[in-house]
Amino acid sequence: MRRAALALEHRFAAYALVRRGRDLELMHRSMGFATLSLVTLAPLLIVVAAVDPLRQGGFASWLVDGMGLSGRSARVLTDIISPPVRVISTTSVWGGVLVAVFGVSFAGSVQNGYERVWGLPPGPWHRVWRQATWLAGLTAYLYQEVLNRQEFHGWERVLVSASTGALFFWWGQHFLLGGQIRWRSLLPGALATMVGLGGLRVFSYLVFTPLIVDNALSYGTVGIVLVVESWLTGVGFVVYGGAMFGRWFCEHHWMPHGPHRR
Repeated sequence: MRRAALALEHRFAAYALVRRGRDLELMHRSMGFATLSLVTLAPLLIVVAAVDPLRQGGFASWLVDGMGLSGRSARVLTDIISPPVRVISTTSVWGGVLVAVFGVSFAGSVQNGYERVWGLPPGPWHRVWRQATWLAGLTAYLYQEVLNRQEFHGWERVLVSASTGALFFWWGQHFLLGGQIRWRSLLPGALATMVGLGGLRVFSYLVFTPLIVDNALSYGTVGIVLVVESWLTGVGFVVYGGAMFGRWFCEHHWMPHGPHRR
């Protein structure tokens, strides 16, 4: 009877996770994450990568590294990204300011997603400085990921990337939520996010690498953008889903009776 009771408890716990994902509208929110990433975040990262003093290949190398592409698929994706010199020469001061403002709106969307995950009310408007700081942290995190590709290889890079990523997503949740959730309650979500991103990278290498070449031949640039959009949707699913899994894990397995809020 005890085994049956435990099995029933696990089933209800799993159902609670599915129901929470449905209430959060996880897939719809992930698609919004992908759209905002392409429209608001990508232009900002293109400009930032263009002024890179170390010349790590520009935004194209950032995207290729994130998707885990190689060979012909990497070259095809690189061809559709504007060269860094051209980006700098065509970007005005006001254009840079607008790009930064749009990037902050992306950070605000991520903050709202985390607030929904933890059942918190929306933060006041004057907390926009948190969104801008988080956006700067995200840019620095992506930049160091590209640098790690040059410094580390094999399991060393996996270890370094997993560690820095877990620290970023652990800090990112805590910072965007204004410290309302305890650090220990946010750790499982950060770890789950990195596990999900690792799985997405493997999936991207196996599926998106040949798909980009096929879509380039069949549909041209539009086909490549659709593949990138699909990958970004997966990233959004992992980011929000990882945080949601972290809360579920804390409530049902790790600290079922412990307080999560300060």
